[in-house]
Amino acid sequence: MNVNAAEKKNADPSTTAVATFGAGCFWCAEAVFERIEGVRSVTSGFMGGTKERPTYKEVCRGDTGHAEVVQVVYDPAVVSYEQLLEWFWKMHDPTQLNRQGADVGTQYRSVIFYHSEEQRRVAEASRARLEAAKAYDRPIVTRIEPAGTFWPAEDYHQDYFRRNPDAGYCRMVIAPKLEKLKLSR
Repeated sequence: MNVNAAEKKNADPSTTAVATFGAGCFWCAEAVFERIEGVRSVTSGFMGGTKERPTYKEVCRGDTGHAEVVQVVYDPAVVSYEQLLEWFWKMHDPTQLNRQGADVGTQYRSVIFYHSEEQRRVAEASRARLEAAKAYDRPIVTRIEPAGTFWPAEDYHQDYFRRNPDAGYCRMVIAPKLEKLKLSR
């Protein structure tokens, strides 16, 4: 489900919850999560580092400690945190340390930032189920950490796939991922 800007701004905080995920490039994660029913908004940004108000260029240099993440505002009556985690695991390779495909660096690490003890518990149980089921050929390296300050990325990163469907990265990386996940429009 792709929501418009008015719906994003009018999301009722009493009926929504927040989740934050790092799954490599935030453009890919944003394009996936914004198509999930019950997701009210997705914002690309940074978390997990030490620099206040980091820029994309600073994060890409790898010296801020931040990961590229998406902050997802969702309606738990429509989609559960556990269901969001299922999409998180499907959308990237959680066995790649500090990279996703050609994107390399700690800013592309696989990480779940939890906003409550309940989210931590559910995330750890979800990862443990995948590990026990040997869902991947290699060990899962996804970290589960407490959420810190979320820093939104610059405006040109927001809704990137929707605004730039013909850009090379969108055609070569994001569109095939959406098709594989059966989320294309």
